[in-house]
Amino acid sequence: MTGPAMATESRRQRKPAITITRTDHDRLSRLAESVPEANAAVADQLFRELDRARVVADDRIAADVVRMGSRLRFTSVVGEDRTVTLVFPGEADIAAGRISVLTPIGVALIGVSAGQSIDWIARDGRTHRLKVESVDDARTNARGEERAPT
Repeated sequence: MTGPAMATESRRQRKPAITITRTDHDRLSRLAESVPEANAAVADQLFRELDRARVVADDRIAADVVRMGSRLRFTSVVGEDRTVTLVFPGEADIAAGRISVLTPIGVALIGVSAGQSIDWIARDGRTHRLKVESVDDARTNARGEERAPT
């Protein structure tokens, strides 16, 4: 295999298996359906991720899987080391480390587990690679107390 077919296969191999809770899958599907035309490319990326995700019951997801509300640490091949929280668009605040799921990096992060790497394409068309180093369980707060469902 050579040329474009090989490049496509190479990209496909870089997509790790992802897992999403039923609640996140339902909410993210509705969100992607309601995205304005100006953000259609990100909505299409989100639909593709939702289509390939393994969907599990909310109480059956591993604690180290990125889901909505997860606080996670990732590193990039260029040496970036960041801790962020994956949130819905209305809660996003990049200065506070809250990344919207309706951004290219947010779409790439949903459903990825600690230890997995994934490529994502920025709005400027450049491909970036990141590795999820750790994930805090989104169901508990910093003190380990159960969070109220959102």
